Amino acid sequence: MDQKYPDRVALIEPGAEGAQIRIDLIEAAQSTIDFSYYEISNGQFTSVLLSCLLSAADRGVKIRILQEGLTHLAYERGKLKEILRGFETHPNIEVKYYEKSNLLTPWAWHARLHEKIIIVDKKLALIGGRNIGNKYFLKDEYKKWYVNDREALIYKEGSQKSIIGDMHTYYDQLWEYKHTKPHRKNIWAKQREQRDISNEKLRIYYKKVKDEHPELFTRSDWMERTYPTKDVQFVHNTLGRNNKDPCCLKALLQLASQASSSIIVQSPYIIPTRRMRKVINEYDIDWDKVSILTNSKRSSPNPIAISAYFNHRKNIVDTVDQVHEYQGPDSIHSKSYVIDDSISIIGTYNLDSRSSYINTESMVIITSEKFTQELQLHIQTSIDNSMLVGKDYTYGGEAEDKKPLWLFSKLVGLFEYFL
Repeated sequence: MDQKYPDRVALIEPGAEGAQIRIDLIEAAQSTIDFSYYEISNGQFTSVLLSCLLSAADRGVKIRILQEGLTHLAYERGKLKEILRGFETHPNIEVKYYEKSNLLTPWAWHARLHEKIIIVDKKLALIGGRNIGNKYFLKDEYKKWYVNDREALIYKEGSQKSIIGDMHTYYDQLWEYKHTKPHRKNIWAKQREQRDISNEKLRIYYKKVKDEHPELFTRSDWMERTYPTKDVQFVHNTLGRNNKDPCCLKALLQLASQASSSIIVQSPYIIPTRRMRKVINEYDIDWDKVSILTNSKRSSPNPIAISAYFNHRKNIVDTVDQVHEYQGPDSIHSKSYVIDDSISIIGTYNLDSRSSYINTESMVIITSEKFTQELQLHIQTSIDNSMLVGKDYTYGGEAEDKKPLWLFSKLVGLFEYFL
């Protein structure tokens, strides 16, 4: 966290904007695209996005796609699987998987790639919590299944040094990691023929989308849509399967210990395990300055995580100034932290043990009052759709939803280190 760079930044908040910015970035690429996502699932937008990647590769852009090696088993089905296999035969596209599932190494099953990063020409980068799937982008269609999330767009201005260089170095480390492998080393002639057909079908789809929706392919003015900053820093967890140094957690705690007025925490999952609390207690934090926004039982799509949160809810409410629980009908998935109205942290890091010690995680620390003001407005919008948990652990005398989680909470408490 030593290097600081005066990059320009923009906050990407609504799902529709998140979809558009991805198309903008890929269409703007001239030489390279580095693309990594924890989850890529079938859907209308996924097909559009991947068709844009293929078009970029066809015009000579070198593309690296790094996928999570276990979750792809759940999400690579049907059309998505066909497209990604087709990419493997393109001369300008490489596809690799981080920690591919292996029955012979069960101790590695928990080591997951949690990144959500796009880096274009080492000049533009997008980082945040949003995965690739319709529920992250199409709010009107998905309603209660919609997932609210956000990202930071980073733009390198001119020839100055940029934090994007640090992000690219980290991507290289992930790409060259000894347990990052391609789907298969050799492709048979018959498979190559099938995959060439898949690529051609995707080219036809791209042309159809571009003809029918030309508004999606207008060019962005990166200077106009970004704010200047005092500095931007990049932090990531160490690589490896075991005993990771909780770099993201420590960076957050260091900033929180220096706060003079306020600390805002937004995380979909808050599970402060014993090991985390030991680290937290090493920092002098004024907990009266801390406000928390997280999911409620009603809004959370993850019953295991929300059950684990309820094991700690009473202590959290007793410790911090305010706890707000989002009421839906959709859910929040953003991982954002604000210090003193001037420092914003956005990335993949959830406030739980898995993000602290097990997953790959990364985040950017942005010092910019304008950017932070905009972020706070969006956080406040979610708070306005939340209930404040009183010091009696109710919503102003009204008890929270009485779903039968208490037994489940006891069970998940036995393995919350892996949540």
